[in-house]
Amino acid sequence: MLAANEPLVAVALPLNFIKRKMKQTCLSFLLLLAFHPIFSQKQQYKVACIGFYNLENLFDTIDSPDTDDSEFLPDGKRHWTPAVYQEKLGNLSKVISELGTEMTPDGVAILGVAEVENQLVLEDLVKQEKIANRHYEIVHYESPDHRGIDVGLLYQPKYFKVLGSRAIPLMIYGDDGARIYTRDILYVSGLLDGEPLHILVNHWPSRRGGEAATRPLRNAAALICKTVKDSLLTIDPNAKVIVMGDLNDDPNSPSVKKVLAASGDKSKVKKGGFFNPMEAFFKQGFGTMAYNDAWSLFDQVIISQGLVKERQDGYRFQKAHVYNKPYLIQKSGQYKGYPFRTFDFDNYIGGYSDHFPVYLMMVKAVSKP
Repeated sequence: MLAANEPLVAVALPLNFIKRKMKQTCLSFLLLLAFHPIFSQKQQYKVACIGFYNLENLFDTIDSPDTDDSEFLPDGKRHWTPAVYQEKLGNLSKVISELGTEMTPDGVAILGVAEVENQLVLEDLVKQEKIANRHYEIVHYESPDHRGIDVGLLYQPKYFKVLGSRAIPLMIYGDDGARIYTRDILYVSGLLDGEPLHILVNHWPSRRGGEAATRPLRNAAALICKTVKDSLLTIDPNAKVIVMGDLNDDPNSPSVKKVLAASGDKSKVKKGGFFNPMEAFFKQGFGTMAYNDAWSLFDQVIISQGLVKERQDGYRFQKAHVYNKPYLIQKSGQYKGYPFRTFDFDNYIGGYSDHFPVYLMMVKAVSKP
């Protein structure tokens, strides 16, 4: 989550223009689906949805001795009561239940999440009525973040089998030489419908203190992701690797464009490279969060060349999406037109998150019986 006084790289387009563009793109997307070969009579496909969602301060109501979560307690300044907590869980589960259902009734098969306090809140989330029948399982590790927030991964076992996971610490330091404690990077390896897949879930250091001053911190996080990807490719040159998360950077930022070397053009992605399908949205003025009437697209899902290749037997990229349904947009107040958030400063307003979720559709050709 971005602090109120935190600067952004602004997209200089007014919100009303962006909303018109969003409606036009949604219509174009629906028309595209109507004629896409996935619905061909000659070829059948399996579909899998993979996404990311910053859940905006999903805290429980229990006082944790290890972190300062005092504002998210019933007697804290945000009056975070069990009733409010349950409403937040219900809101988030509604959004999650809808992701990807335009192409698969099972919705999102794998979902990276950020800004969660602990394993408990994820357990409470997956038990919500709207998504309980998907039987999501959880991968989570406690991070050393000073705010007590972590990243995690939810997955449907009918699609994905976890083979291994670990938390990769981000060792970064301030000018005084002291370590800056932030979110670990979550690495998960497994099988997507029997096919090896590697996932890195991220919530990179914020821009608090200025974009330029904090840029090296995000570059360091990007370098870890690149190093992991390069290591995997030495074992399997066609390894399928996904880097997802709230990167606190846009698709054109140095961490993404230079360190990860992620291209927004599929035709220019070379073997061993990254493709960033979110770059096209960013160039059109779309975003996943807003500040000072400008959008940023910090929430991204970036994929290795192994998931881009058209001619292959396994899963490949088909379509990207920013999920920005009208009910997820605030209708009034100082944040009108922004993602409908949970709090207006310390006042609970009953929204969902200050970020829109993003997801990719993957398709896999199957032989007809």
